[in-house]
Amino acid sequence: MPLAVYILGLGIFTQGTSEFMLSGLLPGMADLGVSIPDAGLLISAFAIGMVVGAPLLAIATMRWPRRRALVALQIVFIGAHVLGALAPGYWVLFATRIVGALCYAGFWGVAVATGVGLVPENARSRAVAIIAGGLTLATIVGVPAGTVLSQLAGWRSVFWAVAVLTAVSLACSLFTVRADAETSEQPRNVAAELRAMARPQLWLSFAITSSAFGSVIVTFSYLAPVLTGVTGLPEGWVPAELALFGLGGLAGLTIGGRTAQAHPIRTLIFGLGTLVVASALLAVTTGNPIITTVLVFVLGVGGFVTNPALQSRVFAIAPGAPTLVGAANTSAFNIGNTLAPMLGGMAISAGFGFASVAWVGAAIGAVGLLATVWAGYLQHRRQAGAHHPTTGGSKRTELPSRTAG
Repeated sequence: MPLAVYILGLGIFTQGTSEFMLSGLLPGMADLGVSIPDAGLLISAFAIGMVVGAPLLAIATMRWPRRRALVALQIVFIGAHVLGALAPGYWVLFATRIVGALCYAGFWGVAVATGVGLVPENARSRAVAIIAGGLTLATIVGVPAGTVLSQLAGWRSVFWAVAVLTAVSLACSLFTVRADAETSEQPRNVAAELRAMARPQLWLSFAITSSAFGSVIVTFSYLAPVLTGVTGLPEGWVPAELALFGLGGLAGLTIGGRTAQAHPIRTLIFGLGTLVVASALLAVTTGNPIITTVLVFVLGVGGFVTNPALQSRVFAIAPGAPTLVGAANTSAFNIGNTLAPMLGGMAISAGFGFASVAWVGAAIGAVGLLATVWAGYLQHRRQAGAHHPTTGGSKRTELPSRTAG
């Protein structure tokens, strides 16, 4: 695997830490003069920036060499975090979160497209798993470390730390993502990529992406109050439980990276099925600390085993749109990241309790599972038709899809 793929994963690690770090910083942000709920809107601002930024930045940088786009996006991301660290008030910080999210979204799309282009077709899922693994490491290492740093030196120090680490990633990108790495790639064109995007199977895949990520993130978003308020664990156990979820995610990514290329549909069915069952079990067993702890790990596995298949499959469905499909898939992830916690909050506000978010996760996962089964049926029917001669006596047969189940 090229070193550049690991460096792209490092970039996702540093910026992914920023995506989730505010969950551990909110209590210390009182100097901004806003309540914790208002400070929490900074998280929503980042998610919305990701949804909007991925396709916009993909189009804006499409004609740029990959390395130039990666470097430029990281430079602006660093600037946003330096300004955030120096922010005199809430609204300046709010604006920097949106700018940072836009750059991170653009970086995601370009990084995945770059990684896929650097390896042979049969290694794409592994490359995607390594790049996406940066986000898993962010949840295991980056976010807890940021929380500890904020307790020792204040929340602004975490913004400085993210800026410095991203600068390291930027420097590594300059040396490892070679300027000639994409000389064999066809020239990219917005109109051509938009035409390649007009495939129903592709948009069905985006819907599966939103459902798969939404199914796990709705429970993860409220995991701390579930563990302390329902399971009865002391607050000191919460970081360990979150780390256990991250370890499950790392295991899931490892498994998915090895199975997604040859069996994407089966990998998705396994992951979504695991999420549905684990979420439903969690909803009815949250009072048992041992079972809950096991299910937290299983949720991490089910939530991330699908990631390589979700990321690599869209490139196989629409190979003519390598930039836009990666960006649109990033938006799909963040639509799930935005809407699913809102649905979970509505369930809690309706009086169903914190454990109800697991039922919401099971329901969203079931929708994604049905969509995946439908996608598998359509794919099987297309492949079966490709093995038969066309009408009119022609002897020509089309090749089967590259996305075998």
